[in-house]
Parts: sequence; C-alpha cells; structure tokens
Amino acid sequence: MASLAFLGLGVMGYPMAAHLKNKGGHDVTVYNRTAAKAEQWIAQHGGRLAPTPAEAAEGKDFVFSCVGNDDDLRSVTTGTNGAFAAMKKGSVFIDNTTASAEVARELAEAAEKAGFSFLDAPVSGGQAGAENGVLTVMVGGEQAAFERAKPVIDAYARMVGLMGPAGAGQLTKMINQIAIAGLVQGLAEGIHFGKKAGLDIGKVIDVISKGAAGSWQMENRHKTMNAGKYDFGFAVDWMRKDLGICLAEANRNGAKLPVTALVDQFYKDVQDMGGRRWDTSSLLARLEK
Repeated sequence: MASLAFLGLGVMGYPMAAHLKNKGGHDVTVYNRTAAKAEQWIAQHGGRLAPTPAEAAEGKDFVFSCVGNDDDLRSVTTGTNGAFAAMKKGSVFIDNTTASAEVARELAEAAEKAGFSFLDAPVSGGQAGAENGVLTVMVGGEQAAFERAKPVIDAYARMVGLMGPAGAGQLTKMINQIAIAGLVQGLAEGIHFGKKAGLDIGKVIDVISKGAAGSWQMENRHKTMNAGKYDFGFAVDWMRKDLGICLAEANRNGAKLPVTALVDQFYKDVQDMGGRRWDTSSLLARLEK
C-alpha cells in the first residue's frame, strides 16, 4: 500500500482515483477544483480530502493528476499552492492529462531540480475504460521512476508502456488521436454510403468487421452511429483540444497531417451544429445534415 494523492476528479479522474483506492488498496487523498465533487468522492470511497494541491501532495509517495489542459496542469503543479512545492524527495508525480509534450518536458525538468520524478502518462480508452479500470497508459520519463510507478498505475490500466524520455507519452497519445481521427471519419463515411446505397448496416458491419476494415470503433460504435445516438464517450470538444495539440506539435516537428487537419475542421462543423458534447462518432451527423 502506498500513500497517494489524486488531483482532478473529472469524468476520467473520478473512477481512476477510485480504482487506486479500492482495487489498488492505497491510501488516497483527493483534490478537485470544485470541492463538492471531491466531497462526493470521499462519501462514496472514503479517503481524505485536501483543500489545495500542495496539501494533497504533502508527504505522498505518488501524486497523480488528470486535469483539462496545459494551463490547468501548470496550475496544480507549479502554480499558487501547487503540488510541486510540497512533493517529498524521491516521490513520483504521474500526470494522466492529455497535454503538450512541451509542458511535460518543462515539468519533468522542474521535478528533477526539486529532487523528485515526473512521468507524463496520458491515457486512452475513454470514460468506459476509466470506469472499468482497463485504460491504456503511454508513459514518458525515466526508467527507474516508471518501474516504481507501474505497479500502482496497474490499478486502472490493462496496458502500461514506457515510450521514452519526458514528453514521449504525450507524443504517443498524439499518434493515438491522429489514428482515431481518420478511422472514425472513414467509418462515418462508410455507414453514410451504406445507408444511401440501401444496405442493411448491421449486416454490412457484421461481415466487414471480421476483415481488414475491422476496428474497436467499428465494433463498439456502429450501432449507436447508425441510430443517430452520440452520447457514448469522448466528447467532440475534448477531441478538438487533442487534435489542436497534435497539429501544433506537427508545426514544430515538420510532420504533415492533412487528414488530421481536415477532420479537425469536420469536428468544428459538428460543434457548430450544437454537438460540442456529442461523442467523436458524431462525424456521421455532419454527413447526414
């Protein structure tokens, strides 16, 4: 059993922290910007509540965060009453936020100077993966810190991999989102085409999902897409944030992402249709409008 803190109890962080407490058996202190959410978590799972990130992190072996973006991450780490000021020597900070590689490197350097370790560890698997404790975790950082943290991270993951030095976890998550963007657009176009052709989409997917076109998205989203229901996972607003990170990094490293840039604009169209909180499979709604 380790002494942990978890900063950020959103859609992903809330169940992840619960797995650390209940499945992992760890002593967990939580912090959330909206205190009522933290109070709800404590009422449901026990543990302790801290009024600031610094107080949550004080004396802990591991501190986790899962917040919104780079600015939110800086706020809970190096901002006023941030966790970094209270981290003990030799501890490990594990950040599950999907953020930039730049901020990951920045915080890893700050942590090293202060005598503790930082791992950028974004996750894939969506809300369902978080609730079921089967997330994929892509980690950037030092090998020794990773080996210490992995048995703890395992409480909410089915796959945890060290991808390279600081920032490599975030870069891997960018590849994940780049691949998903094109895949979901292709699936949306396929279903749209099949409907226009008068085919039974259920029968079509039953056949093609067993071949080279098969994917997680096809297996898990084709029925809801075909029914015009888009309440089942990762929101369009979040996807646009992630694709923005991908495109900004591509501008820095010279990568060409024509399909990603196009799909990002398609998601903007979905936002303009009122689908900011629809899940990413709502690309089909754009084709059917």
